[in-house]
Order: sequence, then structure tokens, then C-alpha cells
Amino acid sequence: MTKEGYVVWMALDVSTTCIGITILVDDGSEYGRIAEMTHISPKVPNKVKGIESLFLKKIQFQNFIKGFSDYSIDRVVIEEPLLSSNNKNTVATLLGFNGMISDCIYNELGIVPTYISSYDARQYSFPELMSIRKYGKNEEMYNQKKILKSIKDGSFVLFGGYPWTIDKKSVLQEKVSHIFPDIKWIYGKDGELKKENFDATDSYVACLGQMNMERYGKLSFKSDNVSVNGNKVEYDVLYWDKREHRTTYLL
Repeated sequence: MTKEGYVVWMALDVSTTCIGITILVDDGSEYGRIAEMTHISPKVPNKVKGIESLFLKKIQFQNFIKGFSDYSIDRVVIEEPLLSSNNKNTVATLLGFNGMISDCIYNELGIVPTYISSYDARQYSFPELMSIRKYGKNEEMYNQKKILKSIKDGSFVLFGGYPWTIDKKSVLQEKVSHIFPDIKWIYGKDGELKKENFDATDSYVACLGQMNMERYGKLSFKSDNVSVNGNKVEYDVLYWDKREHRTTYLL
């Protein structure tokens, strides 16, 4: 498989139950070219617990990625684990397994991985998801003064245009599906998308986010040409070399 002079990335979204994997060719296009998007869900016997189970899963992953040797991978990016649990054992397990997977990458590919947070992965992949927040957690709209201040200050947050309860992984999967309509997603017997699709999607988002960070530099937002006409606010959002026109309604 030839590289055609392009950089070939491997991207991973790591958890102890499923590892999303994307092979992305940076061919200079906006979103790259997906050579493969898949996952591995390593299994161990029920009687195997604790750190031994992680060692066995690591071996399964290491054997799995041997199948990607033909891609001549140049770079590897891994999404940092989201350490939101209050359980110290859970946090230690996530960090330990992430380290094991990183060790596999170095041993098999000779590459020191790059790491990106889930927040940076998402905002650098899809800056259009950065928006002002109109509604509080109680789903009541903020007052007009607060909304206008957020617009003028460029106070944009990730998924700000969605309700607090939005399934963020579904939003990302839908965006990736729109960009790459030929992806074959996995469905369960009930016709619903299986969880593994979202892990695979997250690996792609990690890769695109890292690529964009290196392509365009630090991401910052600024509002321009803010105008208010009744309950409608029109404005431009500037980031990198882009200018997006947006409209926000106050009612």
C-alpha cells in the first residue's frame, strides 16, 4: 500500500472495553481520507480480574494492530482518558491501560504517540460546534443582556448551541457520517447504532483535531459585525483564517 507522499495517521480512542481505531491519510483535504475505521473489543475469561485482565487485553490489541503494518504509519495520536470518575481505582485503571496501549504502539510501530484531550479533539475538529450558550441547565433561556454579552465577548463553548442533555457522541457521529457517507456503520438487532461506532468516531475526531491544531495553530474566537434587529442578532465568528456568519434569536 503506497503512501503517495502523504502522512498516514493512526488514531486511538482507548477504554478497557473497546478501542476505536482510525487510519487517516492526510492528503491535504479538509477532513483527510479515511483508509480504515474500526474497533477492537478485547475479551478475557470472567475468572481473570484486575491488572492481569489488562495485560491480556493489551496482548490482544498488540496482535490486532499487526494487521495495519501495510499502511506505513507515520504518526499516532491517542485521546487522553476522561478522568471524571471519583473512584481512584477506576482512574488508575484507565491511566494504566492507556499507558499499556501506548507501550504497544511504541513496541510495534516505533512511534511515540501524541496525546490530545477530548475537548481539544472536538473543538479543533469542528470549530462550528463552539457557540454561545442560550439556555441554562433548567432549559430556560438566559436574559437578552447575558446572551448579547456572550456574543460580543466571543464567549463560545463546545456544544453551546445544543441542550445540556444532548448526546455529544451522537452529534459527532452524525457529523462524521455526513462527511463520509460511505462509512459502513454497525447496527444491533434492534436497528440502533452500536456503541462501538461512537468509539471509532472518537478516534477519527482525535486525529482530525490534532491535524487541525498542527495545521492552523491555536484556536481562538472573536465576534465581529454584531447587529441587533428586533429579536435577531447577526454576527460573524472569526477563527483561524475563517469567517462564519451566524444568527441568534433572543426569543
